[in-house]
Amino acid sequence: MSNVAFIGLGNMGSGMCANLAKAGHNVKAFDLNPRAVEQAITSGAAGAQSIPDCVAQAEYVITMLPAGKHVHSVYFDQDGITNHAQKSSVLIDCSTIAVSEAREIANQAETKGYTVVDAPVSGGVAAANAGTLTFMAGGSDSAFSRVEGLLGNMGQNIFHAGISGNGQAAKTANNMLLGISMIATSEAFNLAEKLGLSAEKFFEISSKASGQCWSMTSYCPAPGPVPASPANNDYTAGFAVAMMLKDLKLAQDAGQSVDAATPLGQQATEIYQNLDDAGLTGKDFSVVMQQIKGEL
Repeated sequence: MSNVAFIGLGNMGSGMCANLAKAGHNVKAFDLNPRAVEQAITSGAAGAQSIPDCVAQAEYVITMLPAGKHVHSVYFDQDGITNHAQKSSVLIDCSTIAVSEAREIANQAETKGYTVVDAPVSGGVAAANAGTLTFMAGGSDSAFSRVEGLLGNMGQNIFHAGISGNGQAAKTANNMLLGISMIATSEAFNLAEKLGLSAEKFFEISSKASGQCWSMTSYCPAPGPVPASPANNDYTAGFAVAMMLKDLKLAQDAGQSVDAATPLGQQATEIYQNLDDAGLTGKDFSVVMQQIKGEL
């Protein structure tokens, strides 16, 4: 088993940290929120008082942070990882940030002698807690071989996407597709209902037909067909509107940087911006169903 530092114990990070401890690793956890650290301790990790304390003996350092600016700060500030971790440590960033930021951070950390992997995730809070996340990793072949087993303690699908930043590239494109498909699924359920089909009947048919997708079969935005979906819990967030909006904006920026047309991605961004502006920032992103039905 390995010595693992885990920095960032939010909705996703807390479950990931707990699964590493459950797998038998010696995990030391840090977050700016003391309650999050206390929760990590109850899950089997040791608590750290600071980033230097957290990373001092770590073989692997995992970060799960809100945005690129936070990753950069945690990596390179005076009390940051690269000023206190052993050079033999592998740095794994599971945050969702811009492809350009991931490549810049990897290059800067590698210049200081570290091995770096960007490894954003898909699956939401439920998968983070269950240890069934999908990881999309960017980095060298040798770097990926060093982290694949560790990531497997937190997920069930571990993909090597290629060079540094390619993990973020895969995540960006995937989540743009997710946002678009959630809107389309919501529109389809609304149309079916207005044409006389119940949500259950339409789900029964479409989930076995050419229109089926993850947004329907695993995360249905219409109450009823999928009992575990947020739609059956007042759209309590598993993946919040704010997070989807952030990812869609990353996709728009990425598309502009490489001259890739994303017209549906742009429309999806506008729709989720409207939800955010309406005060639904903390609701699950599948709440778009209520907007389409005119219930907001």
